[in-house]
Amino acid sequence: MLSVLICDDSLVARKQVAKCLPQDMEVAIHFAKHGEEAIQAICEGKGHLLLLDLNMPVLDGYGTLQQIKEQQLSIKTIVISGDVQAEAQARVSELGAIDFIEKPVNAETLQAILLKHNLLNAEPEKEVDTDGLDELVRDCYQEVVNVAMGQAGAHLAKIMDVFVELPIPNVNLIEVSELHMMLSDIDVSDRTSGVCQGFLGDGISGEALLIFSDSSFTDVAKIFKITSEVDDQLQLELLMDAASLLIGTCLSTIANQLDMQFRQGHPVVLGQHQSVQELINTNKSTWRKTLAIEVSYSLEGFDVHCDLILLFTEESMDMMNAKLAHMLED
Repeated sequence: MLSVLICDDSLVARKQVAKCLPQDMEVAIHFAKHGEEAIQAICEGKGHLLLLDLNMPVLDGYGTLQQIKEQQLSIKTIVISGDVQAEAQARVSELGAIDFIEKPVNAETLQAILLKHNLLNAEPEKEVDTDGLDELVRDCYQEVVNVAMGQAGAHLAKIMDVFVELPIPNVNLIEVSELHMMLSDIDVSDRTSGVCQGFLGDGISGEALLIFSDSSFTDVAKIFKITSEVDDQLQLELLMDAASLLIGTCLSTIANQLDMQFRQGHPVVLGQHQSVQELINTNKSTWRKTLAIEVSYSLEGFDVHCDLILLFTEESMDMMNAKLAHMLED
């Protein structure tokens, strides 16, 4: 019997991967929420095959592969990730992963990879993981956004020829007055510029905010080999281009996963060279209690940082939950 260890911080992703394993495969399934749990499980003999996510808390996928390599642990690893940058795939290959699968995984792709590496067996004997419903709801949102941010990051990486560092999406139901707390990684002394863009579709509505640290513009200009002065007008052009790319890609990927379409409004500049609090205060009267999802993007080797925040209205949540439930059933 093949022992399979599925390591992902998302409950939704763990269950989806387990569901995609061939039904005629004789397998014992184990789960880990991050790399440290995975390493411990491997040391306990729970895993001939590791199906590994990259972006996780505590110890991410890269660190897990490094630990496996350093400790010379006997296990084959297939990475399953929403980070589809070519550089990410090259790095995991160098660290010993035998293959890479793009999220969201499907049964046909996973079976083909298992067949390619001679890992198929017969007759299932699956262990069932038990997790709470509250975690499932949160993970549904997080996993959908994780795939979307991976696509947006890959698009950004290709255009700028850089490696984009992708974090774990931060998902919270908050009062708008608490929004600045989500952006705690932006120093209070930083000056920022922001763009807001509304979206609407199938009973779901909200706004996307892109907040760009002003200190990032100099390095962005270097990446694009811009030699002219980085004045307010050029910064505004770079900000709008980044908003169009990141917001557009994220929303379209989320919509595709939920089998729907979003209509996007015109982007509006919230302000330039302001503190995060000032940007939020400018428009907080239009927002109430909201489902807020934050994604922070950084570029390796450059002082470039921006935050994409998706704000879904409270009225949208029932429809969102229904869409997510239907997606899981499929």
